[in-house]
Amino acid sequence: MLSKGWQQLLKEISETPNYQSLMAFLDQRTAEGVTIYPPQDQWFRALELTPLESTRVVILGQDPYHQAGQAHGLSFSVLPGIQVPPSLRNIYKELSSDLGIAAPEHGFLEAWAEQGVLLLNAVLTVEDSNANAHQGKGWESVTDRIIQQVNEHSTGTVFILWGSYAQKKTSMIDQAKHLVIQSPHPSPLSAHRGFFGSQPFSKANSWLAEKGFSEINWELPVIGQADLFG
Repeated sequence: MLSKGWQQLLKEISETPNYQSLMAFLDQRTAEGVTIYPPQDQWFRALELTPLESTRVVILGQDPYHQAGQAHGLSFSVLPGIQVPPSLRNIYKELSSDLGIAAPEHGFLEAWAEQGVLLLNAVLTVEDSNANAHQGKGWESVTDRIIQQVNEHSTGTVFILWGSYAQKKTSMIDQAKHLVIQSPHPSPLSAHRGFFGSQPFSKANSWLAEKGFSEINWELPVIGQADLFG
């Protein structure tokens, strides 16, 4: 269920020609037999779990995972029972180095989202085994509006921007009101260029505490074996 803030925004977005063109494109690809991830009922899962009014951290990803069973609407997150992807493994390594939190055996990040961490991809759909297939099809203007809405209506949010793609959004953020944390992407291709040692989790919590907000508990709960592999 979307909060009122997100409901109003998506209503406005849905009436734009850009959004209608995007939906027509997705309908066409589905009719052509293309498998799209995540399922349609999870396209806005990040907004469902993190109300606008509760958003305290934004972690911006680029594109959903493009293999079966992985993507479920949250950036960097995979469903229980799915192998932890390489970028998320590196995020866990930095989390352990930064805060001493042991890496969980799963990649399911909903517990972060429920605390106010908006796990938003810039593009919300992808095609099976075809990374970046929906870039430039219209999602970017939708997710830019989401970022702008947080920028305008939040009284203080931490934006964690990993990699050059996410960092292009810096110009949309009022840094007099919000904190922007930037570093290289956690991908194995770039993590050793400055992602490791960047301490985004402790920096975010320190800033939130200074502003009088609740810190994020970055330690993810254990998921039972039946959930992981059932």
